[in-house]
Amino acid sequence: MVPVCAKAAIEKIKPHMLDASDDGLPPVEVPLHANDSAFGPSPKVKIAARASVDRINNYMERADRLLASAIGERFGLDPEKIAVGPGSDEILARLARAYLDRGAELVRSRNGYLKVPNYAYANDAVAISVPDEEFKPSVDALLAAVGANTRMVYVANPENPAGALLSSSDLRRLQAGLPGNVLLVVDSAYEEYVSSPEYEPPHGLVEEFDNVVVCRTFSKIFGLAGARVGWMYAPIDIASTIRRIGLTFPLSTPSAVAALEALKDRGHTDFVFSENLRLRKWLSRELESLGIRAYPSQGNFILAEFTNPASNAREVALYLRRRGIAVRRFASPSYERCIRITIGLESSLRVAVEAISEYVNECEN
Repeated sequence: MVPVCAKAAIEKIKPHMLDASDDGLPPVEVPLHANDSAFGPSPKVKIAARASVDRINNYMERADRLLASAIGERFGLDPEKIAVGPGSDEILARLARAYLDRGAELVRSRNGYLKVPNYAYANDAVAISVPDEEFKPSVDALLAAVGANTRMVYVANPENPAGALLSSSDLRRLQAGLPGNVLLVVDSAYEEYVSSPEYEPPHGLVEEFDNVVVCRTFSKIFGLAGARVGWMYAPIDIASTIRRIGLTFPLSTPSAVAALEALKDRGHTDFVFSENLRLRKWLSRELESLGIRAYPSQGNFILAEFTNPASNAREVALYLRRRGIAVRRFASPSYERCIRITIGLESSLRVAVEAISEYVNECEN
């Protein structure tokens, strides 16, 4: 009997994150691994989401269009160019499904968001990973890899897991070097955390060019990771295509209501931005004082590299986990000596820094 088989390329999909087994380990009490928001959503969001449960037996009609209109109002964007879905991850997967097929190429930075090749594999496409510049995407390398079969170039800005940023001029140079039939996908999940004056919100590129799309999320600064709400800003024909192949009712009622309410509370997101910036600077200084390299980040996390041969990133992650502290490691040789630490509450970060300091001291003695 011939077995039922999935597409062969799906076999290439492997886990992109490494986590210590929970066997014999205490519960996680200090979660600093998932890049969600330790500050949570606005209190008004919680009230609205709880109230919406009374309507959970009904589909929420046109939730995506209602949210697109509210997003457009908040950010000064055209709602017709907005597509909404259950997380930006799903939006990215839909983009790949719509624009990649057998033999098409997706070009991305080798040490950028490590899940990206999976979007290509799921569609029998080819993932081409190019060298970077100390974890920062290289515009020259990306452009050099573009060929006749290239259909998509992906860049996260800021990048994850290093937090590196492409300047406005770099991003525009990347777009200018692409053929018109190659889609530039800019993943801006961490845009709301950026403090660099070199950053230009990429939505302007969507207005100027027909081959740029920008993906955003409610999972980060809005504190709605568990609600799974993402969105995309794109030329009207692309946004229409992505909506056409989406779910009939793309958002749950509590998720849609939570996102709509979150857009109204600017005071909350302003507070989270300020706290994240303050604690990001503090954590960087603390790590550097311990002899640990803290890569400059524009996100809500720090990539920490243990350069001392006596230290070991895998061991430090396990050392922390045994103390109830969870950080993130990645399934790539380039990150063998690194852990990523989410910017959590100050009390949580102080606990983590104290434990890391103890580990470093033990290694040196």
